Amino acid sequence: MKACNRGVAVAVTAVSTAVALAACGSGTGSGAAGGNGPKIAVLLPDATTARWETQDLPLLRKKIMQLCADCSIQHANARGDVAIQREQMDSVITESVDAILLVPVDARALRPAVGQAAEAGIPVISYDRLAQGPISGYVSFDGEEVGRLQGRALLRAMGKRVPVPEIVMMNGDPSDPNAVSFKKGALSVLTGRVKIGKAYDTLQWRTDTANLNMSGAIAALGVDRIQGVYAANDGLAAGSISSLKSNKVDPLPPVTGQDAELGAVRRIVAGEQYMTVYKPFTPEASAGAAMAVAAARRTGLGEVGRDRVRTSDGRSVPAVLLTPVSVTVTGIKNTLVKDGFYTVEEICVPRLAAACSRAGLT
Repeated sequence: MKACNRGVAVAVTAVSTAVALAACGSGTGSGAAGGNGPKIAVLLPDATTARWETQDLPLLRKKIMQLCADCSIQHANARGDVAIQREQMDSVITESVDAILLVPVDARALRPAVGQAAEAGIPVISYDRLAQGPISGYVSFDGEEVGRLQGRALLRAMGKRVPVPEIVMMNGDPSDPNAVSFKKGALSVLTGRVKIGKAYDTLQWRTDTANLNMSGAIAALGVDRIQGVYAANDGLAAGSISSLKSNKVDPLPPVTGQDAELGAVRRIVAGEQYMTVYKPFTPEASAGAAMAVAAARRTGLGEVGRDRVRTSDGRSVPAVLLTPVSVTVTGIKNTLVKDGFYTVEEICVPRLAAACSRAGLT
């Protein structure tokens, strides 16, 4: 493993124990000793979105080791920095890992690194975000359907109080192909049915940026002109809602979200956020792990990826495209709780006792 000046910090320990993390500047990494079999690198994009480290990583580790007990796993997080992720890619290519599972910070900027991996004979599985370049496979949810679910929910929530409601669009990072898909899907539903008073692209999906942008929208439009907020994920919803509340907006307009983060679910119960999009992490991680193991063993990806996706270089590669689910307060029990994603006890903190009772979360 390369030293810290390559942008990857490594601490090796048994998979059955907690994996130690060591930092090198803004990047972190870890190695998991599974045996003398294939080596799989898992490269995550940031720590801003909670899911990567708290949901995807442990699920990926568990499934990879179930499928390949002698595999070893190397993990690094780029902390939202393209340069660091390039260094991490360079490091695992130099080490001749057998497969890379990559969530790109910036799909376009990582294209040369994906090409270098292919030249070195290392298959790259693009996970959740479609990386540019010669990837070997792709696992994600239907991004445009996510946006359509959000758009439809927002229209339902706003109802027919005004003929053409005015909204603020808080889109994700335009360097993330998923953000582009979410926006495209949402606009396919909203165009012609709403007026977009203000629209923002949010670099690195930063919650604090969404907060500042929403304050700017309130100042420009006025409180009464904002009938709804399209927020592309739960972090942007959190920033938007915080700004609305600090600007004394009451009642809050309906706000969308995505990822079913625990804080978002609690906001939905409290009536502060209207909906989120539930993308079950377990099937996504299971498919990603299976594809990474198949790639590392060179057994072919067709049995795992029955779908197909066209890459930036025009090829068609095996893919797993999963279906997202829209969740409002009435659906929490039959989706998130039923699937074991959260328990009622996790959602229903004391301050939400009355709201949970109204929502049937008892």
